[in-house]
Amino acid sequence: MSRILLADDSPHAQRMGERILREEGWEVISAPDGEAALERLRETDLDLIVADAFLPRRSGFDLCREVKNNPRYRHIRVVLTAGVLEPVDEAEAARAGSDALLKKPFEASVMLETIKPLLEASQAQRETAPATLAARPSTIDEIDEERVRAAVTVALDRAMPALVEEITERVLVALKSEKRYAR
Repeated sequence: MSRILLADDSPHAQRMGERILREEGWEVISAPDGEAALERLRETDLDLIVADAFLPRRSGFDLCREVKNNPRYRHIRVVLTAGVLEPVDEAEAARAGSDALLKKPFEASVMLETIKPLLEASQAQRETAPATLAARPSTIDEIDEERVRAAVTVALDRAMPALVEEITERVLVALKSEKRYAR
């Protein structure tokens, strides 16, 4: 059964969205704001998020970025919503990684036409994703020290030329400054 997070601060939109989604047999988890949505995301294995772009405490755009920038959530699709009179910056939604936009109040057929293919894509990606990305370490003992060491090494290798340049520049400035005072 697919699991969908519905994040909206409007009780009416939540009720309508929940009814439409549950009638399709999907499990729906609700959140009234962006922070609560992030908590649900971290504690629940989701397939799709339907989030109001203008949620309080953390916007739907922020929530979308969090999902799209975390390999653990790579399979999750995100649909941003907004009221019919709320202008949504489509370029901002695309930059955040939104998979679709929906207007409220929800029209059942439009909502389902949008969501069904996204759920199928999410499930297909989940099936092909390595199990290590889906699993989250439950304790510090389960962290792969070699992977962490490798990641740190790669990061330092990439940062090293800039660090050498910056430190060299500072040393030269200090030496030149000292040379002036020595005279």
